[in-house]
Amino acid sequence: MAVQNHIAKMVQAHGLPELLARVLAGRQVAPEEAARHLAPRLRDLMPDPDTLLDMDAAVRRLVRAIRRGEVVAVFGDYDVDGAASAAMLAGYLRQLGLRAPIHIPDRITEGYGPNIAAITALAAEGATLLVCVDCGTSGHGPLEEAEKLGLDVIVLDHHAAAELLPPARAVVNPNRLDDLSGLGHLCAAGVVFLTLAALNRALRREGFFGPDRPEPPLTDALDLVALATVADVVPLIGLNRAFVTQGLTVMRHRGRTGLAALLDAASLSEPPEAWHLGFVLGPRINAGGRIGDSALGARLLTTADPVEATRIAADLDRLNRERQAIEAHAVSEAEAEMDRALTLDPVRAVLVTGNAEWHPGIVGLIAARLKERFNRPAFAFAIRPDGTATGSGRSIPGADLGLAVRACVEAGLASKGGGHAMAAGVTLRADDIPRFETHLAALLGASVAVSRAADALMIDGGLSAGGATAETVRLLQRAGPFGQGAPEPVFALGRHRLVDAAVVGSSHVRARLRSRDGQAVGAICFRAAERPLGQALLKGIGQEMHVAGTLSCDRWRGAERAQLRIIDLAPAEG
Repeated sequence: MAVQNHIAKMVQAHGLPELLARVLAGRQVAPEEAARHLAPRLRDLMPDPDTLLDMDAAVRRLVRAIRRGEVVAVFGDYDVDGAASAAMLAGYLRQLGLRAPIHIPDRITEGYGPNIAAITALAAEGATLLVCVDCGTSGHGPLEEAEKLGLDVIVLDHHAAAELLPPARAVVNPNRLDDLSGLGHLCAAGVVFLTLAALNRALRREGFFGPDRPEPPLTDALDLVALATVADVVPLIGLNRAFVTQGLTVMRHRGRTGLAALLDAASLSEPPEAWHLGFVLGPRINAGGRIGDSALGARLLTTADPVEATRIAADLDRLNRERQAIEAHAVSEAEAEMDRALTLDPVRAVLVTGNAEWHPGIVGLIAARLKERFNRPAFAFAIRPDGTATGSGRSIPGADLGLAVRACVEAGLASKGGGHAMAAGVTLRADDIPRFETHLAALLGASVAVSRAADALMIDGGLSAGGATAETVRLLQRAGPFGQGAPEPVFALGRHRLVDAAVVGSSHVRARLRSRDGQAVGAICFRAAERPLGQALLKGIGQEMHVAGTLSCDRWRGAERAQLRIIDLAPAEG
């Protein structure tokens, strides 16, 4: 009854269509918050950056570096969040005339986070300040060495933190145990953006900017914040919604040379939407760090040279295709192994697998596929000839993988590791994988059981083929952006006849559904051809079904039409 009241209030007070009001109410948006939710703005949601612990110390040290013209080295991670964070910070400092070299570690030879060899090289280049972005919170040893080399260190991160922090002038991380900002949902790029806002404010107060030295426009960097926020799978709530909404607007202007080149390389001619960031742009930038040159992403996002941008974008597009082929074979192996394991132990809480043949750059993707298929936290390891294993994990809502991995490190089961609630990485001895799995299962077992018990397909409403139109899709998009923590609306199409189904691409199933009044809608079921859902479609031609899915626009030769992305189905018996 409360939900129906909320829907009625939104329709009456804001003049919203009933369907849109229903979607908002289903996401616990109160009637008085509807207008702000539909048009999230930074001016309404931006906190005072100083609410983050150590922000004042970080800004003071950066101001000093800018005033003195120091060389500020930026050390990033090899994923999208790390590349975007490094590009944003270095780009800002370079606009003010500073040298700001970026170092992105090689995934295989250096691994995650700061390392002594790279820090020593940056110090030899003249750096006096080292800023770690999207890493550093667990980098105790290397940051102690940086201190011995005379480098001051600032950490701008968001990964789960232990009680003991590394030596640094400032550790700005909303997921520090003693940080009370309530901003733990930010990715590293969000933390960097708040840092630059605080830095801009401090320099403005000191009269640093003037006619000959204009203030860098921070809103130009929102395209990078949006990209990182979606690609790093952090919750699209609060400030993150404003970052993505306004960042997409910036991106559509194609002002960043590298992103414009990547959009072209991906043959994306339509205005980018939130899902493009996670499924089109993100994987291509990540491809460099997975199986190629880890620094390609950061170079692409900082270059202003169209020729260089086109070359890098083409390299990343090629690497992404290679990554897809490598991934497909490894995922098939991992799924077969987990099928056997779950047959023997159907209630196991976590899935852990490893293989000496797997490329270290794809283990996170293997884990993501296992998590997606079996609805459990999953870890995949690449085992090296020297007996070490590099693993990456993905989790389900309610099971905090980052904290669990930190606990495993503190228990001596891994040499290093960390992450956030939904994703984490770890390095350990291959012989210790069974002990790691046992400990992880003990830590996460209760929360996984609760999450799986509560798991259900939430339906926003019923719809027919005739109501599945491009206009309906555009209406629903007003409730976006959708992603982690903000699921796409799901609709049930009851008693629709499956008039056609066929495999397209490598493993997708394309279908066509017709309602009893003769209206039809196209549908697609991704990566399903060999799975029960896909097989039910391929074998069910001519039958009436209840089908559930999300709506999107399929654009072809300038025309738009709605398409259903099938999530589940059931026979329409009786």
